[in-house]
Amino acid sequence: MRNSYIVCYDICDPKRLRQVYKTMRGWGDHIQYSVFECQLTKMDIARLRSTLAEIIHHKEDQVIFVDLGPADGRGERVISALGKPYVNIDSPLIVV
Repeated sequence: MRNSYIVCYDICDPKRLRQVYKTMRGWGDHIQYSVFECQLTKMDIARLRSTLAEIIHHKEDQVIFVDLGPADGRGERVISALGKPYVNIDSPLIVV
């Protein structure tokens, strides 16, 4: 079963920041600068945490995982915004 997660990160070094961003693009939807929405199984979340653990500097950087619960059957998205409106990007991924 997949759960929806919000994954956000604060990375101090530009090189590590790029690596984390590129890694996260393969796991979910980029919804804000350092914020992704992902639908992950327990195995997926373990793999993602392991991959990110190899990239980040544990005394300087932070990655936060917010479990929003089951991806299926939870109704409409529960994302709202203050200020600029949240825009749902449902475009397909195109790799060139």
